[in-house]
Amino acid sequence: MGDGESVTRHEGGYLPFSADVTDALRPGGNRLEVKAVDTLSHDYPYGKQHRRPHGMWYTPVSGIWQSVWLEAVPERGAVRSVRVTPDLTGVTVEVDAGGAEYTVSVALGEGRSVTARGRSGVPRRLGVPRPHLWTPDDPYLYTMTITTETDRVESYFALRTVTTREINGHTRLCLNGEPVFLHGVLDQGYFRDGLFLPEEPEEYERDVLRMKELGFNTLRKHIKVEPEAFYYACDRLGMLVVQDMVNSGEYRYVRDTVLPTLGYKKRNDLGRGGGEQRKAFFERHCLDTVAHLANHPCIIGWTIFNEGWGQYDSDRIYRLLKSSDPTRFFMSTSGWFAQHESDVQSEHVYFNSRVLEGNQPGKFLFLSECGGFSRRVEGHVTRERKNYGYGERAETEGELTGRIQALYDDMVLPSIPNGLCGCVYTQLSDVEGETNGLYTYDRAVRKVSAGAMKDVAQRVNEALSNAVENG
Repeated sequence: MGDGESVTRHEGGYLPFSADVTDALRPGGNRLEVKAVDTLSHDYPYGKQHRRPHGMWYTPVSGIWQSVWLEAVPERGAVRSVRVTPDLTGVTVEVDAGGAEYTVSVALGEGRSVTARGRSGVPRRLGVPRPHLWTPDDPYLYTMTITTETDRVESYFALRTVTTREINGHTRLCLNGEPVFLHGVLDQGYFRDGLFLPEEPEEYERDVLRMKELGFNTLRKHIKVEPEAFYYACDRLGMLVVQDMVNSGEYRYVRDTVLPTLGYKKRNDLGRGGGEQRKAFFERHCLDTVAHLANHPCIIGWTIFNEGWGQYDSDRIYRLLKSSDPTRFFMSTSGWFAQHESDVQSEHVYFNSRVLEGNQPGKFLFLSECGGFSRRVEGHVTRERKNYGYGERAETEGELTGRIQALYDDMVLPSIPNGLCGCVYTQLSDVEGETNGLYTYDRAVRKVSAGAMKDVAQRVNEALSNAVENG
């Protein structure tokens, strides 16, 4: 701006950053330029991007793909950040307003509100009379306004808790104190018209509604941090989210995929992970991800490492992140290479369905990936050859639906009495060469029967109720 003065520098392609441009402004016109350099270095989080897209690795993305805005803020008393921690009867608010005093007001409807004063940096709890709890079936949001002498910010929150309970000899995941089954799909957040972005932001809402129509209540947001529009849609429409951290470090096909799929799922991760610069950035990025997304009620848990990609010191990193957000569960390792500390006993089963058993005290059993059956729909694929999925390709809607029903009949439903608390089917939509979605990549074709999928969801809920009531 002005004479080309640099106002900030940021590393990483998934999290927000800001710059105060006040001192760089000059009378007359000003030009703000953003220069992005992306070498796809694995020292930084990169997710599913690959220089040679193939299989489960996709086209690299660069440039600006998150929201951008310019705003004027007061010199003193500006609300810089808000951290909201809900319980079942109220909410604790911590505001950074540069040391200023603030007032927080919560709208209760019918012209009523509850108000309290606080000081920047000091947590302040507000009780909410006749609390209206948030659930996927009733995603009630409270409007909250925070004011200082010079600033006013409006936001929202929900009242809900995520805990575990021992019920009939198994650890059960609970939402608002009641057992819940995470009936979910893997959501990688890729779109045919824009890769990391849909053509219209409303497409996030449509994806949520598509999955709710099929009976799902959970999305596992797979190693990608979305724009706020996605999480707002989940908050407002009632979709639970398990948010993955974005992986960095190396991946090796034989070590990280082939051998574990064959049963070699144990590996000590101490001292692994590559250079210290990579490790330090990954840990900071994880902490920043939690801080950035923590206010969203839809997010009920976090995944740290997926299938060993870049994995190192997972017990220590679990403790680091758990201390930053003790209100949600952390899945230290999704799939395999589990160490000791985690809130979850995680399994990935893509071949040879089997009945699972929750056998790790204090951890709930979660089938965090399965399925992935392929169905290619002509006219809606982006690669004519080497379409990727698991098992023999289904040719029709009925065939694909039947395979999914069989997966639940053979593995998921019989495992619920053994402590299974969730299942994530792969995946929401096709992605590039992957043809294993419930929808095509362009979302133009639903590849399964909606009625049959809702029946699966109903049977899952009935199985959970029976397991809780009868053991």
